[in-house]
Amino acid sequence: MVARNYPGATAVLVQTNADRWSRRLSGLSGSWWKPSRWRSRKLVCLPEQSLSPVGMLWANLMLHTSADPQALLKRWSELVLPGGFLMLSCLGPDTLREWRDVCTELGWPPPAHAFTDMHDWGDMLLQAGFAEPVMDMERFTLTFDSPERLLQELRGLGRNLHIARFSALRGKHWHAELKEHLAKRLRDPQSGRLTFTVEVTYGHAFKSAANQPRTPSDDAFSLTLEAVRAKLPRHSKGLRGG
Repeated sequence: MVARNYPGATAVLVQTNADRWSRRLSGLSGSWWKPSRWRSRKLVCLPEQSLSPVGMLWANLMLHTSADPQALLKRWSELVLPGGFLMLSCLGPDTLREWRDVCTELGWPPPAHAFTDMHDWGDMLLQAGFAEPVMDMERFTLTFDSPERLLQELRGLGRNLHIARFSALRGKHWHAELKEHLAKRLRDPQSGRLTFTVEVTYGHAFKSAANQPRTPSDDAFSLTLEAVRAKLPRHSKGLRGG
């Protein structure tokens, strides 16, 4: 759909990890990609360091893997041309809430760092120089037939950036205990499958044409519920406090 709307644009595939970048390049030769179709749309692959300013930047499930997301947003702001567009997605705070509960009960460190709420991402986008951020989220329940398959999936979703994470290698006994607890605590009694929640946050924003950071307006005002009621006609009964 993007290619149809911007037929003359060059699509640049970026991978910051050198090994993954090599695998991504080789993956483009697969039949699913249909290289001839992509070549006609000017698809090129570059390391992040070689990327020049672009009109649209699409970052999928990347923000939560950064130890300094504010610096990453600033870098994106530098890469998007004034008036350009940013699309992003990342994991939200309800992700792995079941596993977090298990770790708390067992006295273990959290399985991952705390993921940022979508409202905070909106503020950070403004501070980084973007304008008019719009954020949304949705939750998914993923199911797996075994702890091994669940852990395999998690390894592909990101990394644990928590400052209290275990700094050395875990032993086989700990790994076996982990799988035992996951199988017991995350198993759905009806389906028999292991389940956990994933919250995905989505956002988009424009690059400020003035190339200046945008901050929330200081012209905010507050209005009490009583003041609103006083302005309503006497026959209005639909407003209720809570």
